[in-house]
Amino acid sequence: MFGGIGMNEMVIIGIVAVVLFGKQLPSVARSLGGSYREFKKGLTDFQRSFTEAADEVTAPVKDIAKSTYQSQDDYDDYDQPTAPKFTLPAQKDSSEP
Repeated sequence: MFGGIGMNEMVIIGIVAVVLFGKQLPSVARSLGGSYREFKKGLTDFQRSFTEAADEVTAPVKDIAKSTYQSQDDYDDYDQPTAPKFTLPAQKDSSEP
């Protein structure tokens, strides 16, 4: 979650937080936690609405493409490739002069 922040950096951040906020640190932490929770909720709602809008836009295209492919399957316009059939030349019978 904290990417490149190591243990030493976390300790320094904790010390700075205690020095700056002192007795108010629990209420500040609660406030930051609530803000983070609201941010995540808003982000999730935005992603959901974006996905729903994208599905509404692409649904008609998918239906058209599906019906196009079905109609192509119903009508087979494909000619089988043909090639001359190879036959061995007739061999002369060794008993004939």
